[in-house]
Amino acid sequence: MKLHVAGVASLLVLAAAAGAVTFDATNTASDTPGGQRFDEAVGLDYAEQVLSDASAFVWNIFNQPNPADRRPVDAVTLVVEDIDGVAFTGGSDIHLSAQYVGNYSGDVKTEVTGVLYHEVVHVWQWGLQDYGAHSGIFEGIADFVRLKAGLAPGHWVQPGQGDRWDQGYDVTARFLDYCDSLMPGFVAQLNTKLKDGYSEDYFVQILGKNVQQLWQDYKAKYGG
Repeated sequence: MKLHVAGVASLLVLAAAAGAVTFDATNTASDTPGGQRFDEAVGLDYAEQVLSDASAFVWNIFNQPNPADRRPVDAVTLVVEDIDGVAFTGGSDIHLSAQYVGNYSGDVKTEVTGVLYHEVVHVWQWGLQDYGAHSGIFEGIADFVRLKAGLAPGHWVQPGQGDRWDQGYDVTARFLDYCDSLMPGFVAQLNTKLKDGYSEDYFVQILGKNVQQLWQDYKAKYGG
């Protein structure tokens, strides 16, 4: 990814502010092929640095230079485990599948970095009390951050693709990127509003159009 000088400076300031937060990674699957690959290709020291860097990046995207504006988190932890799936986050605890790491066919270090950026968003984003009913928006925000970090994998959908704006993950991330292009900082404002619970009216409040109209405009822009 490329950042202008001011962006780099702001991230350095945010990284310094991360001193109040601790970042820790452990591998409980070192005796499995995936756990061994994690140790060889990624490593715990690198993973802990990614947790710190990703947190600073999220605070920048969310426009949260002041710790008082963030979710109250003292420690972010990563556990590499012999589990199915890819990864999941509960509270501030991130769980990464050693099986996924072991079976991944591409550049596993870059992939793990992208997955961790996504999961770190879940540690810091507001509104997760409404995740069950509106998971698409929260997963979309997480992938939006991964996208802005330059860590979107090649298999993601292209801009304009997808069936619904709240389909989640890469589809919603691309749509949110469009919304953010209409008003830089849109995702930061959306995240702040989600602290009070989810409402589609937030799109009207921030951008002046309802989300269905924005989705139609987005699809039209890319010939979808």
